[in-house]
Amino acid sequence: MTAIQYRTAPIPSTAMPKGIPYIVGNEAAERFSFYGMKTILMVFMTQFLLTSAGTPAYMTETEAREWVAWFVASAYFFPVIGAIIADAVLGKYRTILLLSWLYCAGHLALAMMDLPPKGLQATMEPKSWLMAGLFLIALGSGGIKPCVSAHVGDQFGETNKHLLTRVFGWFYFSINFGSFFSTLLTPWLLDRYGAGWAFGVPGILMAIATVVFWMGRHKFVHIPARGMGFVRETFSGEGLVTIRKLALIYAFVAIFWALYDQTGGAWIMQAQQMDRNFLGVEWMESQVQAINPLLILIFIPLASYVVFPLVGRVFTLTPIRKIGIGFFLTVAAFSISATAEERIAASQAQFRVTVDAAIARGEVDVARTVAALQDERLNAVAAALVAASGMREGAPAEQKAAPDTAAMAKALTEGGIVVSASGAVERAARPTIAWQLLAYVVITAAEVLVSITCLEFSYTQAPPQMKSFIMSLYLLSVSAGNVIIALVNRFTKDAEGNSTLVGADYYWFFTAMMAVAAVLFIVVGLLYRPRDYMQAEQAADPHPPSRPPE
Repeated sequence: MTAIQYRTAPIPSTAMPKGIPYIVGNEAAERFSFYGMKTILMVFMTQFLLTSAGTPAYMTETEAREWVAWFVASAYFFPVIGAIIADAVLGKYRTILLLSWLYCAGHLALAMMDLPPKGLQATMEPKSWLMAGLFLIALGSGGIKPCVSAHVGDQFGETNKHLLTRVFGWFYFSINFGSFFSTLLTPWLLDRYGAGWAFGVPGILMAIATVVFWMGRHKFVHIPARGMGFVRETFSGEGLVTIRKLALIYAFVAIFWALYDQTGGAWIMQAQQMDRNFLGVEWMESQVQAINPLLILIFIPLASYVVFPLVGRVFTLTPIRKIGIGFFLTVAAFSISATAEERIAASQAQFRVTVDAAIARGEVDVARTVAALQDERLNAVAAALVAASGMREGAPAEQKAAPDTAAMAKALTEGGIVVSASGAVERAARPTIAWQLLAYVVITAAEVLVSITCLEFSYTQAPPQMKSFIMSLYLLSVSAGNVIIALVNRFTKDAEGNSTLVGADYYWFFTAMMAVAAVLFIVVGLLYRPRDYMQAEQAADPHPPSRPPE
């Protein structure tokens, strides 16, 4: 049988490349997978993580923030490895296909946490399965990230490069299309059916994404790997100049990600302390994130077809200027979240008076309060209250030790609920979730200006032989931003695992960091001199002798 050959360069055309729908469809399903599991990760670790014996193994908020940050940092560090494999050894198509199966294995490992402790599942504690699953997902997801976005650009040549901005916008649209539905669905699955289904369904979507990508293999332009030539060209004079110029830009972008990625950590915990009744619906804290991809779906066409053309009539909106404006919007977004945190602290201080009075009078019905907290999915707070009250497991009406009233007051204040012996329920007057929704509107606008722009900017500024590698350096800025989050949480941690940078101070710290970076970036932007590179087009034979395995 004659081997089918694949096109290794774009052909002159003003039309949209035929392989784009397969890449965009794959990306929508893959992002459903990634954001689905990431959405519930913080809540799972702080409220649902158990030992194999079924006892709580909940992490503190500070520990969970650090874990999430290290996971995201890893997922955006492995792009460097994936890019080198793609550009030097396997090519983008094969790299994406092979690493996608590792990705699926990671989801399987996470789903194992919810199986009965027997057979293979009994060989490790749930926390060990968690670590294994996160590592495999970080390796698989991270490895394919620069390859997929660079693969999009490879489908275009000089004659249709004018479509590139639009395609990267719709590429990002597909990311958030998948993210929106997964952000709504996976918290519901976790609450109703447990970790197995909550982590398993995104894994099934990842498998579908892999199949969709394979189906488009005959439509793609397959840029061959360059072997050792990749190393020589990357670290040549032109390659080093490109890396040096972009590395400075990416250093500032890392600060942006140090704030933006808090939406998957600190902002979830903040939402837990707010009144989440909005539009007649009581939203789960992890579902609030769905506003971000929904806004992206609105903002991308609005920016592309209305805002950018209108602003372009006043002054040229270059990629550097878009990124700089996005930085200042990020400062505004975190200022809003810091203000919301101040209001939460004020409401807790007010409720503490009620809590102290109820404890002093001996009117707290611990068993009913624990049940109320569990109904609100505040399992960690409920467990802390049980421990502080001295309740004996299995016999909540009996006491096995004198209660720790200070610890009880802390738990009740954090939970925002007190049920008295008469059955009366006192609740904290929490600030509305509208504060955080406003912050999401502003930071989403910043994301459109920074993240989408950086995707296209990274591709066009990279010489043809190092497209994936430069894309991986941009993604490394996301990793660096999350390393900043992890280190801040690590070095401010006290003996009990809680951060000493508490409340609004935590948010104002990152706000100040971003403000300084935004001001300094003005100088960097003025000095940057852009140079665009596109893949050379193929004039005649659309099927040269090169065929990656299927």
